[in-house]
Amino acid sequence: MARPREVPGLDCEGPFGLAAARVVEVRAEEVFTHSGGVLDLEDIEPLHDMRVATRRLRAAMEMCRPCFPRKHYRRAMKPLKALADALGERRDRDVAIGFLREFAAQSPPADRGRLEILVAKLRDEQRQANADLVPFVEEEPLEELRARLGELVEEARR
Repeated sequence: MARPREVPGLDCEGPFGLAAARVVEVRAEEVFTHSGGVLDLEDIEPLHDMRVATRRLRAAMEMCRPCFPRKHYRRAMKPLKALADALGERRDRDVAIGFLREFAAQSPPADRGRLEILVAKLRDEQRQANADLVPFVEEEPLEELRARLGELVEEARR
């Protein structure tokens, strides 16, 4: 898991709105940085990193909520939440598959067949969750989210 970056340019003496803008700006960039490879079913780390980044961004936005105009906040939070939910659906399957594979490897041979059936079912669900994720991580929706977050940051700087 990638460590969150420190937020450079924060001034403890400056206005809260400017700090909020900077924190959201940095956390938002982390979301987009981790978007590459997020649909890979074999390397699940990019998806995990992007999901963590969306959670951190949402937490920062919620903490700094008073700094943002209601309209801009909602316009940015709604698609961010939808993205986070779609990432979570896929991540749940990734985690379950990983757990069951390790469990099966340590299980008695008589139980492995049944566990492999369960893993196969989860693989189908994983593929479906991945297909459901595609509309959220394509270039156009990510650019729309980036624009909405940019508007939010600019409003906080005013």
